[in-house]
Amino acid sequence: MGKVGVALAAGCAAAACVTAAVMVTRRMSRRRGWRRLVRVLEELEEGCATPVGRLRQVVDAMAVEMHAGLASEGGSKLKMLLTYVHNLPTGMEKGIYYALDLGGTNFRVLRVNLGGQRSTILDHDVERQPIPQHLMTSTIEELFDFIATKLKDFVGREENVSGISAEETRELGFTFSFPVKQNSSSSGTLIKWTKGFSIQDMVGRDVSQCLQEAMSRKGLNMQVASLVNDTVGTLALGHYHDQDTVASVIFGTGTNACYLERADAIIKCQGLLSTSGGMVVNMEWGNFWSSHLPRTSYDADLDCESPNPNDQGFEKMISGMYLGDIVRRVVLRMSQESDVFGPVSSKLLVPFILRTPMIATMHEDDSPNLMEVARILRDTLQIPDVPLNVRKLVVKVCDVVTRRAARLAAAGIVGILKKIGRDGNGGTASCKAKGGGQSKMRRTVVAVEGGLYTNYTMFREYLNEAMGEILGEDVAEHVIIRVMDDGSGIGAALLAASHSASLAIDSI
Repeated sequence: MGKVGVALAAGCAAAACVTAAVMVTRRMSRRRGWRRLVRVLEELEEGCATPVGRLRQVVDAMAVEMHAGLASEGGSKLKMLLTYVHNLPTGMEKGIYYALDLGGTNFRVLRVNLGGQRSTILDHDVERQPIPQHLMTSTIEELFDFIATKLKDFVGREENVSGISAEETRELGFTFSFPVKQNSSSSGTLIKWTKGFSIQDMVGRDVSQCLQEAMSRKGLNMQVASLVNDTVGTLALGHYHDQDTVASVIFGTGTNACYLERADAIIKCQGLLSTSGGMVVNMEWGNFWSSHLPRTSYDADLDCESPNPNDQGFEKMISGMYLGDIVRRVVLRMSQESDVFGPVSSKLLVPFILRTPMIATMHEDDSPNLMEVARILRDTLQIPDVPLNVRKLVVKVCDVVTRRAARLAAAGIVGILKKIGRDGNGGTASCKAKGGGQSKMRRTVVAVEGGLYTNYTMFREYLNEAMGEILGEDVAEHVIIRVMDDGSGIGAALLAASHSASLAIDSI
């Protein structure tokens, strides 16, 4: 071999050594990057841990806050707003009633025909109307005149079907899903706007009166017979179908709960002179907080960067508006810690770009190669060519965040049951079985509405599983969670009907 050949051989050998060294370095870098990803996941799992002992602490804290909120205004993070709803539907209501459901960027008008037999809603019609963006920040008159006009158009079309004369006063249930201090079952003043509305001169105004005046201006012969929020409407529909329904919870973009409180508890805590039966209490539980809630740095950052820091802490851990963004923040941290995702995508810096329906799709992706996960990472976050093992890690992040949310939601429900003595530990839920000394649980139904529960299978399964763990299987079998379709709308019409029925009885 000549000098040239020797030199070529030496060069090739050197190049081979460099290539091998580069490959070894890359493998080591990938391993280090993978270990960092795993460490981020392990820290997340530890921070989101919800063992049953911790859940029971959350249950106790919820019950304590409920007591404190009832005892004095401002005594708790829970507002515990009295609704003055004493008479829930019995199933005997008859006639045609209307409902208006205003809860966000859309509102709905409903007509409900009741047949007077339990669980017999003869028919109902629904029309959805978007609210123009500018009306959400305009004036009271402009907003409610727009709503009243659409309501009048709907009623006019329905009169041709129902045969109701134009002179006959129609009863309306008004679902207004914003914080309201009720003055009666059919009136209340706005505490604050949420969901993008900011009509400042309406805060402190009577909501029903604003609508009533607009309907009068439009020549609409209709009377607001009930003013409720979406949880109260859902409870009303649940009670119409099943009289064992004592609470309702919304799991959707936001979350809230209400329940039927005993009359003696209301009188004792609020100083009311009298009340018949019980009363529905709107908890506004999204603002619940306790040191026992498993909060992570991702939750703290989300809260700090939100428009309402130090507010709605429970909602930010369990509702559909926020779960996707918690996952986004974890994936961003992983991308910053390791190059397995490639360069950090600018889309990962966009708040709320990853919505909760997307994490449900990734979480429940059962394809062999997790193609839905790859698609969402590519199309939404602009992270292409993610290896399968990293996709699996993303699915695990979705699982950890959703599992925590569902289990905390379950603890919140059990907290309500504990407050009213239906958690199996005595109180009003228990009664002595005939011929024996053991207590027997009363059947208890919790009405639920919202896409987070109805559309996200894993959230629903984790919540139901946690209910069994907290209560114990012997007690849990007596607690039924029942989905209500369109409770916020139909329930308002039912409350208008029950309000009218109670007035008729009182006039006899």
